[in-house]
Amino acid sequence: MNYYQKISLIITRSILSCLIVVIAISNWITPAFAIDYNKQTLTGKDFSHQDLTDASFDHSNLRGSDFSGSNVQGVRFFGASLAGVNFEGADMRYADLESTRMTRANLKNAILEGAYMTNTMLEGANIEGADFTDALLRPITEDMLCEMATGTNPTTGRNTKDTLFCP
Repeated sequence: MNYYQKISLIITRSILSCLIVVIAISNWITPAFAIDYNKQTLTGKDFSHQDLTDASFDHSNLRGSDFSGSNVQGVRFFGASLAGVNFEGADMRYADLESTRMTRANLKNAILEGAYMTNTMLEGANIEGADFTDALLRPITEDMLCEMATGTNPTTGRNTKDTLFCP
């Protein structure tokens, strides 16, 4: 290999290295934007097995929608209609469920750790195996849930009654 071929090889490798660094940095600094579904009618929609982290569904109508197996950590559902929604096996850690109507919702094996739920309607909800660790609930709601609490969450290994501090 002559002198010019060596120099050409060094320059080519240097340019490739710089490109790799530029691509890595651009991927690192590019912000990830949460999806905004606020104030929409999304009845019966299929959101199952999706990563919806930090999305927002404030004041949306989601009646009968399917979020089973989805990652909805930190998602805002403030004031949303969630009647009959399927959250089976969903990761709902730190979700904002304030002022939602979750009547007849399926929360079987859902993880609601740290969820904000102080004004949530949960009448007729299936909470078998749900994990409510550190969820913010009104005492009257906790009492109602304790009456129907059963099961152990298969992901966290926590007993539903224990996460609700049932007597």
